[in-house]
Amino acid sequence: MAAAAAGSQAQTLPSDGAPAAPAGIAHAFEIEIQAPKPVQDYLLRHLELLRYQSLTDLDASELARLVGMAEPNVRELMGTLGYFSPDIHLELRETPDNPRSPRLVVITVQPGEPVRVSGVTFEFTGPIATDEAAAAQRRAIQAGWLLGAGMTFTQAAWDAAKTQALRELTTRRYPAGRLSSTRADIDPETKTARLSVTLDSGPLYRLGALQISGTQRYGSDLVQRLARLAPGADYDQTRLVEAQRRLTDSGYFDSAVVSLDTTGDPAAAPVLVQVREAKLKKIVLGIGASTDSGARLSVEHTNHQLPGIGWRAVSKLSLDRVTKSIGTELTAPPDDANWRWVTSALVQREESGSFEVTSQRLRAGRTQSGERIDRSYYLQYDRAQPNNVGAATTAEALSANYAWTQRNFDALPFPSRGYGLGVELGGGVTLGADRQPFVRTDIRWLGYVPLASSKDGTPASMRAGRIELRAEGGAVLAREQANLPSTQLFLTGGGTTVRGYDYRSIGSVLPNGQTAAGRYLAVGSVEWQHPITVNDRLTDWESTVFVDAGAVADKPAELRGKVGIGAGVRWKSPVGPLQMDLAYGVAVRRLRLHLSVGFTF
Repeated sequence: MAAAAAGSQAQTLPSDGAPAAPAGIAHAFEIEIQAPKPVQDYLLRHLELLRYQSLTDLDASELARLVGMAEPNVRELMGTLGYFSPDIHLELRETPDNPRSPRLVVITVQPGEPVRVSGVTFEFTGPIATDEAAAAQRRAIQAGWLLGAGMTFTQAAWDAAKTQALRELTTRRYPAGRLSSTRADIDPETKTARLSVTLDSGPLYRLGALQISGTQRYGSDLVQRLARLAPGADYDQTRLVEAQRRLTDSGYFDSAVVSLDTTGDPAAAPVLVQVREAKLKKIVLGIGASTDSGARLSVEHTNHQLPGIGWRAVSKLSLDRVTKSIGTELTAPPDDANWRWVTSALVQREESGSFEVTSQRLRAGRTQSGERIDRSYYLQYDRAQPNNVGAATTAEALSANYAWTQRNFDALPFPSRGYGLGVELGGGVTLGADRQPFVRTDIRWLGYVPLASSKDGTPASMRAGRIELRAEGGAVLAREQANLPSTQLFLTGGGTTVRGYDYRSIGSVLPNGQTAAGRYLAVGSVEWQHPITVNDRLTDWESTVFVDAGAVADKPAELRGKVGIGAGVRWKSPVGPLQMDLAYGVAVRRLRLHLSVGFTF
């Protein structure tokens, strides 16, 4: 019998890859495979000879015939792994001392060198071949090919590469595309494979009218405004998925399915939209806890269609250790450009530095939410009154504001690269006997920088981890004597800003040592996020090491950063990232545990 390949292992399989049978149950024969572990595992799953183990009445001549037929099967299976010139030896042994089986089939495999891809040829037929607008798609299909030159050829890799190429073809412009021809020319002598792929795009599809089903109370106009699928646009599966998400995220619908009817006219293919409407009214009771604000209880009532005006009303009562609030928000249905009128009222009592502040806020304006960019502009009235004895007097202000947010992350809610930028700009005047103008701005930035240069998202590139960078700066420009509501000023500290410090405990230090909201804010953070592996496999957990710093003051020259350092873990939970951090506040010389769930920007 030929010697096993270097580093090979032997394993006996009792029956069809199943666990060993109880003692006393006989088999026609046992199988022992001597081969490298990956090859051995593959043969133990797919070898045809395994099907005959349970035939206990199999005679010697028939078994010898089956063993003779097994060699071509082993050779074929090795070919699917990329080994086209293996050394294969089969031996049938008598084992009279084995109470389970009197015969043993020994299969020895020396795989040899694997076949590697020497080159790949692409051809396109149909409209995609000549349409200049499809040039980028042709390049993307070729750039995304998964089995490139120099890589080991296996059947699984070959199938995966063809599937990926077809997916790239059919998710944009050509949903009826197909693989018209594929060929892998194997040269066993040179151990190379030359691949060729021909993709037939089929006709170019453009979106037609929406065919909506399932609406009763909200109407098809609302579905069309939320879906935002313009007739005549080129088919793009991503746009259909985004439309489906907008419908379900709107709150008006419990579910939505958006698909293209490819049996229709390609120049105006109907878009099928099937929705299931949400209940007109609902009440949601919430209970939770966080290290920043302690236990939390909330009650939220939603009416999706107020009588007379058709606006949505959401009213919420929320109680926790730091904040008690009650408020309501009225939102109009979106117009054709996805702008909505919004008005809201909020009454709140919260801890603000060393003070407890009761505040009221009224807001009215318009907002637009997009896949990547949100915009809003609004008028706002603020009133804030510190409850502590000796604190400043009640302050009021009226302001006009504009907010703009861009999210450019690769994936949500678990981004690994990209950035988000938020800008708020407002101007107004304080109310009361001494009216003073003021300008307020707040800028936030969050970025992820992968430590691997590859953008393919493979496990190898993800193992290196990433760096998370956060920065925020804010300023309120006004005369020193201006009496501004604390709700227009800044505080920081806590699990989402400067870890190692109490929630909203970093502020402007008054002469008496108390902490109050200040006019200037600066926050920065650097965090290294590294995947945790088990048995060399990626898990849903990550370890982190971070440094945070933040400062608040009434004058830029008085900004004094407070630093927090620590480490933690992240878990990709079904509801978003679960973050657990243990941080040391350098200025207060204390350790704090911070817990939070979800990703928001």
